[in-house]
Formats: sequence, structure tokens, C-alpha cells
Amino acid sequence: MLMIISSSIISFSIPMMIMIIASTLSKKSINDREKNSPFECGFDPKSSARMPFSIQFFLIAVIFLIFDIEIVLILPIMIIMKSSNLLIWSMSTLMFLLILLSGLYYEWNQGALNWAK
Repeated sequence: MLMIISSSIISFSIPMMIMIIASTLSKKSINDREKNSPFECGFDPKSSARMPFSIQFFLIAVIFLIFDIEIVLILPIMIIMKSSNLLIWSMSTLMFLLILLSGLYYEWNQGALNWAK
């Protein structure tokens, strides 16, 4: 019983001492406005929140999400190729790629891919 109590005291006291030492050593002595403020997408959080954004910032984010989800959908297609009917697999893959390429062509015609104007 004494061994259990002594081992539990040691197992609680050593991490507690390490946490206290780490917290006292990690205190910063210089308080700077820039270092203490959170980073908000490159914008100053102390200024007005009603600053206008460029619409291309949001457009690039949406295009990135579309192509990111595209990769998530294409990877399982290659995995199920061996276990499915080849005709059904090729038709569904072709339809998916045609829809994807038509969306890319539409974005290209609308000028969404021209980032530098």
C-alpha cells in the first residue's frame, strides 16, 4: 500500500514540477501589439471590419474547394475499378469527368481563371 501511495505521489509531482518550470521559463517579457494580436488572414484585427474584399479572393477559395473535392471523388474510382463492371465503371467515370471538365470550361469562359488583370 505504501509503495502505491509513494509511486502515485512521484508520478503526480514530477509532471507538476515540469509544468511549473516550463510555464515560468516560457513567459515573454516583451509585449508587442503585433505579436499579441491574432493573425486574421493578413488583415489588421484592430482596424475596421467593413473593409472591402476582392471578389477574386473568394473565387480562388471556391475553385480550390471544388478541385480538392474532385480529388477525393476520383481516388475511389481507381480503387473500385477491379471489383465493378467495366462498362458501368467507364461510363460513370466518363460522365464524372465530362461534368468536371464542362465546369472548368465554364469557369474559364467567365474569366474566373484570369487572376492577374
